[in-house]
Amino acid sequence: MLTIDPTTLLRVDEFANDERAIEGLPVRLVVAFVVGVATLSVLLNMVSGVDTLAVSELDAKPSPEVVSPGEQTLTVTAVDADGAPVADTTVVVKSGTASLDGVATATTNEQGVATLHVDPSLGPNQAEGTLEISLQPPAASNYEDRRPNSDVLVVRD
Repeated sequence: MLTIDPTTLLRVDEFANDERAIEGLPVRLVVAFVVGVATLSVLLNMVSGVDTLAVSELDAKPSPEVVSPGEQTLTVTAVDADGAPVADTTVVVKSGTASLDGVATATTNEQGVATLHVDPSLGPNQAEGTLEISLQPPAASNYEDRRPNSDVLVVRD
């Protein structure tokens, strides 16, 4: 049978009358928080493969950036967030405000460069337009293309 000594029990009214009872609580919470964050940081650094959950944004660098209507050759370089080229990325060029007959696609080489042949056209009263570029990252990679890429500007001579 469990027996409790009544003299060791604290009474609620003792805390209500003690003005110092709460003083140590904020310091203890801050210390516990700092120790917890430091411990979590050490544990995450010890676990291998945690950084593989990160995803890098792809960006398209077209050259030239400005073309005229008619048959053109575009080179598009796919780069990651650090500016390093990314191989095996599918580059898709499609109509924006300028027209294309269909969609042009190509895959980047080891230097991250894809060459595409396009034939943009503008409407009768249209002085300029754009071609949109999108990227399809290599399969099973840590890349994404969520943000808009640079467009190619088509300008009438």
